[in-house]
Amino acid sequence: MRAFLCIAAASAVVLGACSSMGGSSGGSSSSSSPYSYGPMTSSAPAAPAMAADGALVGANKMTLYVFDRDSAAGAGKSVCNGACATNWPPLTATDGAKASGDWSVITRDDGARQWAFKGRPLYYFAKDTKPGDRTGDNFLNGAWHVATP
Repeated sequence: MRAFLCIAAASAVVLGACSSMGGSSGGSSSSSSPYSYGPMTSSAPAAPAMAADGALVGANKMTLYVFDRDSAAGAGKSVCNGACATNWPPLTATDGAKASGDWSVITRDDGARQWAFKGRPLYYFAKDTKPGDRTGDNFLNGAWHVATP
């Protein structure tokens, strides 16, 4: 049985054409992506993702991931910037998003806000093309993992 959490806002995330896996900061592209979702209306605070088949997925039902190198930087810090964030778009949070329970909001190096679950920033993988894809699991010598509830 699938356990579902409430769905909340995962606002615009941009994907660029860069295919490098660098971790340095840099510019970002402003093209639309399948990972862009505006705020959803709700009367109660809601989680920004839900659980499906043992994984966390965004409002678009796409798999979310965590990055081991973020842990080395300390809780609430993302080290995936620039070209890395092009390939691994962050699960962005709106300006009004509030932390609740296991969910927190961090500020990225570029000033954007990103959702974290249990202190770990969450990302999509640009090469996942449809809900249920998990092509980023154990990517980059096992540094990327499917986020689990």
